[in-house]
Amino acid sequence: MDEQPPRRPGELSFAARRRLFLVGAAGLGALLLWGLFGLPDYRDVVPLYGQVINHSAVEERSSTAVVSAVNFDYRGFDTLGEEFILFAAVLVLALLLRRLSEERRDRHEWKARHEHTTSAAVRLTCAALVGPTVLLAVYITAHGHLTPGGGFQGGVIAATALLLVYLGSDYPTMQRLRPLPLVETAKAAGALAFVLLGLAGLIFAGAFLENFLPLGTPGDLVAAGTIPLLSVAVGLEVAGGFVLLLSEFLDQLLVIRRKQEADS
Repeated sequence: MDEQPPRRPGELSFAARRRLFLVGAAGLGALLLWGLFGLPDYRDVVPLYGQVINHSAVEERSSTAVVSAVNFDYRGFDTLGEEFILFAAVLVLALLLRRLSEERRDRHEWKARHEHTTSAAVRLTCAALVGPTVLLAVYITAHGHLTPGGGFQGGVIAATALLLVYLGSDYPTMQRLRPLPLVETAKAAGALAFVLLGLAGLIFAGAFLENFLPLGTPGDLVAAGTIPLLSVAVGLEVAGGFVLLLSEFLDQLLVIRRKQEADS
């Protein structure tokens, strides 16, 4: 059995923290169920706001994807808040996992072993899917104002490409393809770009996140003003965030496995 490190004064034990989490999770679940059962029947709701948006979004914003027009224009300020919630969550989780890794890691540096645990067919399939996955991510992000999709979906798909590299190869290969400084820079750049576009709307159109670029023709790839740019900014931030999460989780997994191997 692994020896537990001594607790600092006032620190709760693992069992106590788990019980505290379960109590909090049960309370949160009860509140969610209470709120869910208190919702009115969907047939009793008349979506007046939705009807207005459906009627006017294409003409006003030249975006044939009304959801994207809502996310990145009509309620773009809400999307900015959601983006920074994800930004903060990824940042805090990465800091916690890195601290835990440093606590468990030996003084000597270690390297992951180059060994394949998957079959040749799996490796070949994963390698063949990486390129199309990246292409699909770019397509979904770039066409977010024309068809269902956008930066959120495209960012998640882009991060999946790196997961395919890990599944079809090994951890060192994935490390070489995702330099963490570049990933962290891309994540921060996406969040910053959203804010800068909002400030540009304030400067050139008099309101934060106002759509100040030419709207173009509905159905064209270059249309809808700032909506495609905001979608790209979100895609960059989401992709960087999910890649960072994947990397930190895998780093933590390798630390735990190495400790188990050393104890056995």
